[in-house]
Amino acid sequence: MMGSSFLSADRARSPPVKVLSSQLREGTERQTAGGRSEYVIRPLGPGEQRSLPVSVVWMQGTVLEVQSDHNTVLILDETGNFVVSGINSVPKGKPCLSAGKYVMVMGVIQSHSPEPVLRAVKMADLSENALIHRKNWIYEVEDLQQILP
Repeated sequence: MMGSSFLSADRARSPPVKVLSSQLREGTERQTAGGRSEYVIRPLGPGEQRSLPVSVVWMQGTVLEVQSDHNTVLILDETGNFVVSGINSVPKGKPCLSAGKYVMVMGVIQSHSPEPVLRAVKMADLSENALIHRKNWIYEVEDLQQILP
């Protein structure tokens, strides 16, 4: 079961942080004291000069291209593209993967440059209320990032 193995293997990781693809692209990578890779982004919001460490993220966007044979999907959010790998092993991931669908992806950051790449842990189809989700997404991201320490 993917979910339980993810949780047991990655207990030390922080909870998912809602982010935009541009934040990951502009972020930097560093090693934690435990030797894990961690990405540091600049939070959204007025006057934000602090940095926010992230390793597991929650992103949303529109599916542009599915490559099942390469186990990847290309998604577009409000700020650019990002790639999600491991789609063939995510429970309930495949039904929501077709061009034009608006999806939520929770995943572990694999790379941030030249475009973000996540290893999928969870995916969900948000197409039924895509207009509402898309319109509110940037506010959700900013709101969460403002309250994180």
